[in-house]
Amino acid sequence: MAYLTDIEIAQSIPLKPIIEIAEKAGISPDCLEQYGRYKAKLDHRLIMKSDREDGKLILVTAITPTPAGEGKTTTTIGLADGLRRIGKNSIVALREPSLGPVFGIKGGAAGGGYAQVVPMEDINLHFTGDFHAIGAANNLLAAMLDNHIYQGNALNIDPRRITWKRCVDMNDRQLRFVTDGLGGKANGTPREDGYDITVASEIMAVFCLASDIDDLKERLSRIVVGYTYDDKPVTAGQLKAVGAMTALLKDAIKPNLVQTLEGTPAIVHGGPFANIAHGCNSVIATRTALKLGDYAVTEAGFGADLGAEKFLDIKCRMAGLTPSAVVIVATVRALKMHGGLPKTELGTEDLSALEKGLPNLLRHVSNIKNVYGLPAVVAVNRFPTDTDAEIELVIKKCAELGVKAVLSDVWAKGGEGGIELAEEVVRLCEEEKPDFRFSYDLDLPIDKKIEAVVKRVYGGDGVIFQPAAAKEIARLTALCFDKCPVCIAKTQYSFSDDPTKLGAPEGFTVTVKSVKVSAGAGFIVALTGDILTMPGLPKVPAAEKIDVDSDGRISGLF
Repeated sequence: MAYLTDIEIAQSIPLKPIIEIAEKAGISPDCLEQYGRYKAKLDHRLIMKSDREDGKLILVTAITPTPAGEGKTTTTIGLADGLRRIGKNSIVALREPSLGPVFGIKGGAAGGGYAQVVPMEDINLHFTGDFHAIGAANNLLAAMLDNHIYQGNALNIDPRRITWKRCVDMNDRQLRFVTDGLGGKANGTPREDGYDITVASEIMAVFCLASDIDDLKERLSRIVVGYTYDDKPVTAGQLKAVGAMTALLKDAIKPNLVQTLEGTPAIVHGGPFANIAHGCNSVIATRTALKLGDYAVTEAGFGADLGAEKFLDIKCRMAGLTPSAVVIVATVRALKMHGGLPKTELGTEDLSALEKGLPNLLRHVSNIKNVYGLPAVVAVNRFPTDTDAEIELVIKKCAELGVKAVLSDVWAKGGEGGIELAEEVVRLCEEEKPDFRFSYDLDLPIDKKIEAVVKRVYGGDGVIFQPAAAKEIARLTALCFDKCPVCIAKTQYSFSDDPTKLGAPEGFTVTVKSVKVSAGAGFIVALTGDILTMPGLPKVPAAEKIDVDSDGRISGLF
């Protein structure tokens, strides 16, 4: 049986004018800035003035990712559509895709099948230019920093201790390590340097955590770009770069309104990766969705040990948010892969492999319920090859933890396939009260906060701090950054920092190689294992399959 591709499905369904979508969401025309017929920016300031009570916040997260796929974004969209189908006023709030994965191996991030946000081509490519603005602001700061040194260095900046990198929104391993400033005195100061992908830029994190333009400016001013010869931090505020950076971001900070294939209003805004940043859409978008809908359905990147941990410990802490329920997405195929089954054999029933892989799901479920105190439901994305016995085993094991597992078929059926999940989410919101708490206290020292996440969330035995990391922790503590939350950069493929340790590994330690402060974002970044802030393209990039016909119609996106 031949299936339509995601882009073919998206292009086959007529879109509603964005004015109609705005009207459905209760957005007045004076809050709308149209970007063509099917996209718009929202004036969140006017929406925030509404005296309407906030809706319920629903977080969608997942098991540890595998190449077999989980479908977290697809489930998020399908759940929002399912809520609409049972008469609930729902809004979906998602991150914007990065061009790196779109042209790399992962593909876009607009959902899949009949649970997509559209226009998917625009969302997956340039969209409304937010990422370009973020990259421009990042690189303006870099240019002003180097120019300051060239023009006399009044701040006494040590060129060997510059921590600010330029960025580009593309997977480009050639730019990870570069030597620049060559060619003589007129061309800058030579140094070893490198690029980050735009979604790893601190500007992206600042952008997504800011509550308004004034908060954005304050956060930008605190960004540390390097250190002086006498070991004092140098900030963007000292370089007088903040006003111009904000000018580049003043339109980008407005959240974007689009729609699902079923016409559910969707806010898509911001997009930090969860393995190297905090992995959530903007606070402004989430708050706007809460003000517009009775149910605001959002997601956090990768598995619950990354995206959900940072959503809860960083975003919710900073923004004062409390989720009413959490959805944990899993597939039988992925669980069997965590149980050691090769990808080529996932289509055959194997209860033994499934049993071995289930602890991965169960650890995520236990974390949400027992570490964070939140009501949860497991959404099982059913594939045609899944057997009744396999599904029954997942349901049974979840029930032992007091969590219901619900079959989800939103990829094939859209909102109709998400009705049962929607009904369970509503039940959780109405019958179970969150006892929300964080996995660590901010008063703990930096190393103890990292250790708390490793032990309580990852299930590890402890942390090894390499000498450079330990030295930096001591320095950041002396500079009074020790009360910040921690953002652990770690492989998405394992609870540990070793991507080969699948399932629910035990008896492991996590090695922290380096630590840095993101003072504007307001957190400490700990880099573990072999994590990189600039990915590379795979042997066969997705870009090779993307094309445009003579009418401008795009094909090959997924």
